Amino acid sequence: MSAPSSAGLKKPGARAINRAEIVDQNFLRFLQNRDKEKKVVAGTVRTGGLSRKELLKIFDYQMLSRHLDLVAREMRTRNESFYTIGSAGHEGNAVTGYLTRPTDPAFLHYRSGGFMMARLDRAGVADPVYDTALSLAASRDDPTSGGRHKMWGSRAAWVLPQTSTIASHLPKAVGTAIALDKLQHFGIKGPVPADSIVICSFGDASVNHSAALGAFNAAEWAAYQKLPVPILFVCEDNGIGISVKTPENWISANFASRPCMTYLECDGLDVVSAYESTREAIRHCRERRLPVFLHMKLVRLLGHAGTDVETDYLSIDEIEQTETRDPLLFTAKTVLDNGYATASEIRDRYENLRDRARKAAAAAARMKRLRDADDIVGPLAPLHAKDINKEAIRKVSEQKRINTFGSRSALPEQAPARHMAIQINRALHDLMIKYPEMTIFGEDVARKGGVYTVTSGLAQTFRRGRVFNTLLDETTILGLAQGAAYMGMLPVPEIQYLAYFHNASDQIRGEAASMQFFSAGQFANPIVMRIASFAYQKGFGGHFHNDNSFAALRDIPGLIIAAPSRGDDAAMMLRTCMALAKVDGRVVAFLEPIALYMTKDLYEAKDGQWLFSYPEPDRAIPLGEPRIYHADAGDLTIVTYANAVPMSLRAARRLEAETGSRARVLDLRWLKPLNKEVIAREAKATGRLLVVDEGRRTGSLSEEIFTLLDETVGPDVTRMRVVGDDTYIPLGPAANFVLPGEDDILARAHELLKK
Repeated sequence: MSAPSSAGLKKPGARAINRAEIVDQNFLRFLQNRDKEKKVVAGTVRTGGLSRKELLKIFDYQMLSRHLDLVAREMRTRNESFYTIGSAGHEGNAVTGYLTRPTDPAFLHYRSGGFMMARLDRAGVADPVYDTALSLAASRDDPTSGGRHKMWGSRAAWVLPQTSTIASHLPKAVGTAIALDKLQHFGIKGPVPADSIVICSFGDASVNHSAALGAFNAAEWAAYQKLPVPILFVCEDNGIGISVKTPENWISANFASRPCMTYLECDGLDVVSAYESTREAIRHCRERRLPVFLHMKLVRLLGHAGTDVETDYLSIDEIEQTETRDPLLFTAKTVLDNGYATASEIRDRYENLRDRARKAAAAAARMKRLRDADDIVGPLAPLHAKDINKEAIRKVSEQKRINTFGSRSALPEQAPARHMAIQINRALHDLMIKYPEMTIFGEDVARKGGVYTVTSGLAQTFRRGRVFNTLLDETTILGLAQGAAYMGMLPVPEIQYLAYFHNASDQIRGEAASMQFFSAGQFANPIVMRIASFAYQKGFGGHFHNDNSFAALRDIPGLIIAAPSRGDDAAMMLRTCMALAKVDGRVVAFLEPIALYMTKDLYEAKDGQWLFSYPEPDRAIPLGEPRIYHADAGDLTIVTYANAVPMSLRAARRLEAETGSRARVLDLRWLKPLNKEVIAREAKATGRLLVVDEGRRTGSLSEEIFTLLDETVGPDVTRMRVVGDDTYIPLGPAANFVLPGEDDILARAHELLKK
């Protein structure tokens, strides 16, 4: 398709700052020029099967998107809007929004105005323009995020809200596509039709992000093994990422010949080319259930955002040349050349849509914004405690349990006391019976049963792919978890070691844990993430396997962190964790102390005092409830968790033998949120508090506890702490030099008793 004539387009020179006004006037001037030209006979230009009605509808979506960009900048000058990253130049994605279904889950690039206008219209959303204006104005009436951020999203149109597009949304998009097929294997009816596909759009710069590369690899890895992965990757290639140009032909060179992923390309400025290629990409993806990469070539107009001064990194000639390639000019030419509308009719439509956007903006600016902190955090961490506790202790059919375990006498509560690894394994069996939508996955979790055999036998017991191995990539594992959660499953991903979580922390911090917040509670990611954690391993270790710091997890808003120290607690806490996910869609990190997996003894070798019976299925530990040992002891309170619990109990026993003083030991069990009331109460009960924290001195849980005591009990409680050094953990016995030990606890206790 030939480019529209640039004759008469305004060229104001390098001093011009308001490029939005220039682009707007260029379009109007083009229409004015066409008014004077000879009319083209209708039907002489290729339409690719687009009817007049369809083409004009798509054109309206493109023009609406453009006016939303323009009005966002107008609002910003009046301090009525706080977001000016626009879609100008990317309006070709309106075709994707038009051709896909409102039930095809979509994870979108932030330049998706055209897509959203089409998708929301198809979904029957009353006024997508006003809804977008509410989002721009950060109004609490914004139907997507409730005013928490400007983003594209819609519950009705199955667009899952995204705050940015640094490619962190690609892993969960792949996870959603894989989950669509998993539902069929599980025999579960999903929230969208079985033949749905997933749409995932992103910019050309984002393909270089490690999260994107992992997502592409995961999709191809699965497809290579003949697993359905119905995802349409849409690369909206405008040739630049903020100020860094993408090397010419980089996208096609990188993706045109990838294994197990079909590559198609189109000129996104040409609505006919975009329509034909997108229609074929969707058909191929929906019918074959395999990944498709649609390379849509576009331009970026108006800079990266309203504050971006393009002349800092582009010449004025480059900017003006790009402006002559405005997709609205191309679409207008197609409409005109086919005789579907006159230039004056297009101008009238354009101005009517401008008026609509401005009226929506004016109305949105008058709406109230978020009122206070409680209003802001409301959807972040829903907690219906009664419902959760009821769900945690809800029994399942005893016959189902008997069928699974083999006989009544084989039920785990009938067995002798066992160590933690066995009790977690039994609890996972019980929970898989209770929740047919539950799935367990990670590295080596299936046939091998995990590095520590915690998941042993689950894959053999629960067929149909409910327990499966993943490729070695934590980002993919957590992306799979999010996708499964969106599709109605209860995923329990395993991260093999705590240190490995850091490879993929943004999948929880920036994505999973933020979804309820940024969707005003409309979407959730119910995930229970099991992580083999902490230090004190013998005969194996080093900083990758003996990581004692979980500060990165504590920093994540809304995340729940559980850390059992004994087998029966682990089973009962897991029940509550699953209930938190089931009832309130919460994301939970379940930290399993590796060094306690096989621990059997407490005070002396072969005393068996750290073996516990499996709790009856109707028993659970409510969120925040600690365990207190020696509750009548009045000389000292030791607050601790995980590995340090048995160490503290041994130290307390030695303390009593040496001094006659008795210490109560508070096992927190739940590390986030902390039970502040119980900690303060137990501290005041003895007047002396010792925090035993295996984490690092800086950023440790003990710092939070000390701050809590400063704010609650003040100088009434004397306090000290035993904590790990600010270092990585070395290999072998040297680890004991930088981690809290029993002797350290005892020495500090002696010091406290003297104060």
